[in-house]
Amino acid sequence: MRILKYLFLLFLLFLIGLTVFIITQKGDYSITRSKIIKTPRATVYNFVNDYKNWETFASWSDEKGKTQFVFPKSTIGKNASFSWDGTTTGYIKTLEIKENLFIKQKMTYNETETESYWTFKDTLGKTKVTWKTKGTMDVMMKIKAFVNGGIGNTIGSIYEKTLEQLDRTLDYELNTFDIKINGIVAKPKQFYIAQTINSKNAVILKNIKIMIPKMIAFFEKNDMVMHGKPFVIFNSTDDVKQTTNFSVCMPIKDSVYIDPVSDVSSGKIEGFSAVKTTLTGDYSHLPKANKKVLDYLFENKLKRNFAILPYQVYVLSFVDEKKPSKWKTELYYPIYPPVVPKPVVSTPTVVENQ
Repeated sequence: MRILKYLFLLFLLFLIGLTVFIITQKGDYSITRSKIIKTPRATVYNFVNDYKNWETFASWSDEKGKTQFVFPKSTIGKNASFSWDGTTTGYIKTLEIKENLFIKQKMTYNETETESYWTFKDTLGKTKVTWKTKGTMDVMMKIKAFVNGGIGNTIGSIYEKTLEQLDRTLDYELNTFDIKINGIVAKPKQFYIAQTINSKNAVILKNIKIMIPKMIAFFEKNDMVMHGKPFVIFNSTDDVKQTTNFSVCMPIKDSVYIDPVSDVSSGKIEGFSAVKTTLTGDYSHLPKANKKVLDYLFENKLKRNFAILPYQVYVLSFVDEKKPSKWKTELYYPIYPPVVPKPVVSTPTVVENQ
């Protein structure tokens, strides 16, 4: 009996000593994980910079839908943020960015706050992505880290899995696409409300992804109803400055009056004939879709109607679907209706009996 008491006291002293040892360990930590991603740097940066994409690769995202992601209006660039709630809870906000190079974040994971840094470096057509975090452990986190073999195993495994899933997601979601020429269609008259900007060509898609949600919010705020899907009209390009003027449009049933001082305007497209093409997949394949349309026009000797501007309809977009491989975009190139030759009606020759 006395031996058991001694053993119990020794075990108790061991626990006390171990607890003191763990608690008195240095609380500050820094974890860094890197991975070579098989995708160009600009594409990787833009994908990570948009928090709506994190649901597809974050290691804490539950495939069964138990993890709920909450996105505010701003999910791209500085001051963008999102939160989640599931087997873990957290919040991330972007503090600073440098285009294609750097993203600095404030991150809260299970009530532990850290500073997080992403860097993106070209590596022979691929991208070296480095994710680094700095923080301070509380008592519970120190104990958990000790049990798991160190803070590197606790947080590092989360970062490693996230980077692996980012690579797989980009490889599949961005490279799975289909382009289909649907043929010649008749487009009816369309009224719309639009916001127009000049944009550097390199960030057109980024600006479209920012503007469409803003236009949707404008409609909701003013109790307006969209009659169709958002579309983008490309008004003009400046090859010297590498810029494009385009309008993000929301279709409406009838014409409306818009105050001239407003940053939106109203417009109308008259009915026309067009070659319709459907891209299923990420927007990075839009140049391929446009080229396929132009080849089709040339091969079929169809004449473009330059009096009407081409446009793209975002039928199933990032607003509706988180996986880029399922996005559906329709391209309409106005043409002059093909001239159908009229059949020659021959008049029968009447032969009179002699």
